Amino acid sequence: MFEPGNQYWKFRGKHGKNPTYTPDELWGEFAKYAQWVAENPLFEEKQFAFQGVVTTHNAPKMRAMTETGFCLFADISPETFRNYKKKTDYLEVCTRIVGCIYQQKFEGAAAELLSPAIIARDLGLKDQHDHTTNGEKINIINLGDGEKPDDEAI
Repeated sequence: MFEPGNQYWKFRGKHGKNPTYTPDELWGEFAKYAQWVAENPLFEEKQFAFQGVVTTHNAPKMRAMTETGFCLFADISPETFRNYKKKTDYLEVCTRIVGCIYQQKFEGAAAELLSPAIIARDLGLKDQHDHTTNGEKINIINLGDGEKPDDEAI
């Protein structure tokens, strides 16, 4: 048994397991992931008809990078990657990785190599239009019970 008030916990040199990757190794693993994504497109089956003959062709389509895809590739959990992002030593490399993923999706959607609508939602982009007042201020009229607005207020 341990003595009450012991300080044995102070003898421990570190808490938790060692990180799977150093920042440089994490970047190297991301570079491998980016290369894998480029070399392994998705395929869409397309059919063409010419003079009554139907031909099927598998057309390559851009594969979108994702943080989840990178985590699966690197064999780390998404929680581990989120924890890396919080560590000072990993902040720069994680910011670069997230930026590269964002840029790849944005450019793919802009060129319509990826679905613009899906990628816009994923990236948090939205097109805002004022369809009601054309940018003009909305006048709010507070009416009491039974009151009618003046002609000038409308």
